[in-house]
Amino acid sequence: MKICVIGTGYVGLVAGAGFSDMGNDVVCCDVDRNKIDGLNRGELPIYEPGLDKLVARNAAEGRLQFTTDISRGVAGAEVVLLAVGTPPGADGSADLSFIFKAAESIADALTGWAVVVTKSTVPVGTGDKIEALMVKRTRQEFAVASNPEFLKEGDAVNDFMKPDRVIVGAEDKRAIECLRNLYAPFTRTSDRMMVMDRRSAELTKYAANSMLATRISFMNDLANLCEILGCDIELVRKGMGSDARIGPKFLFAGPGFGGSCFPKDLRACISTGQQAGYSLRILEAVVAVNETQKQRLGEKVLAYFGSNLRGKRIAVWGLAFKPGTDDIREAPALTLIDQLLGAGAEVVATDPVAIPGVRKLYGDRIRFEEGNYETVEGADALVLVTEWNEFRRPSFERLKKAMSQPVIFDGRNVWDPAEVRAAGFTYEGIGRGRSRKASPGTTA
Repeated sequence: MKICVIGTGYVGLVAGAGFSDMGNDVVCCDVDRNKIDGLNRGELPIYEPGLDKLVARNAAEGRLQFTTDISRGVAGAEVVLLAVGTPPGADGSADLSFIFKAAESIADALTGWAVVVTKSTVPVGTGDKIEALMVKRTRQEFAVASNPEFLKEGDAVNDFMKPDRVIVGAEDKRAIECLRNLYAPFTRTSDRMMVMDRRSAELTKYAANSMLATRISFMNDLANLCEILGCDIELVRKGMGSDARIGPKFLFAGPGFGGSCFPKDLRACISTGQQAGYSLRILEAVVAVNETQKQRLGEKVLAYFGSNLRGKRIAVWGLAFKPGTDDIREAPALTLIDQLLGAGAEVVATDPVAIPGVRKLYGDRIRFEEGNYETVEGADALVLVTEWNEFRRPSFERLKKAMSQPVIFDGRNVWDPAEVRAAGFTYEGIGRGRSRKASPGTTA
């Protein structure tokens, strides 16, 4: 089957590589010449574990190609995937200009029947608009379907190759059968394809991300209450998660969520409700709690050292919004860095893959180190923001020797407070009991 993918970001590149790995002929198109030139040289525009090998293998075997020529990609394709960006507008609504421009290009390039599939996250009714737009521009027969993606950054390849569900929103029987055939190699062990109407499929993606984000903000709200009441959010989390009706996932307190999906999708979902005359008050609260939570780590540092951090060196471990990705969009670490710099601190940071992106934002305003222990050399405090595996079991003895003051702010609750305090550190987590300011150099 020939497949055309419009867009070579997280969704488009993973989908293109994944479908080509099943023997399909895939052409990935993008208007960004530099991105396409890089892909043709084997250089990926994003970091995603395992994606580089998947792309290289299928490109070498001729099943995966990259071009800026959309007409070449669309011609003869049975399936055309729309995987372009839908960034938030000033009012929080999704900017669909890229989607509609791509749809126009597809309509102009069609040479025969094809199913045009929206993989991008789009508001309810977008498929209707795409269909109406394309009808005016082509005499070729086509169908429009919704096939939202549910990929986790950092584990996107595994999610694509072994999906827990495939949602298809379409009424056209030929389109449904075509997509069943396309996904058949991925769902052989059990039929995990769910077919529904297009509008319901479009809302399902927003609903799923909104629920996950709600769990995070709920736990962060509880964590702040724990600090007031002297409770431990980690014990509360375990008690809640043991209830089969709730389950253990997405119950971890932390510095708030970021990335390319949750913040954008929640605002777009709220905007969709407003346009329909309905207020999604729970989601409005989720967003508000998250914006407040992203300030918490910086507030903890300022509460300990005082509002003036001049002369203080603060080490930051982790810059990406989550482990396994170089994505720094709306990352909590950026909020923290802004707070620290605003208070006059010297910031030294490290991350396994996200340093280049953060360097573009801050230049020489902060210092970067490749090594974990080099980052904390002479630091008055260490703040853990992103829980990469290599940060989980450090030598606290080595950390204490390297640091100017033994003070740790654990933004992900990955370390045992008793162990850290026994090693001679002041420890502050998220919701790990009543917040207490200890004298520098003593345990708390």
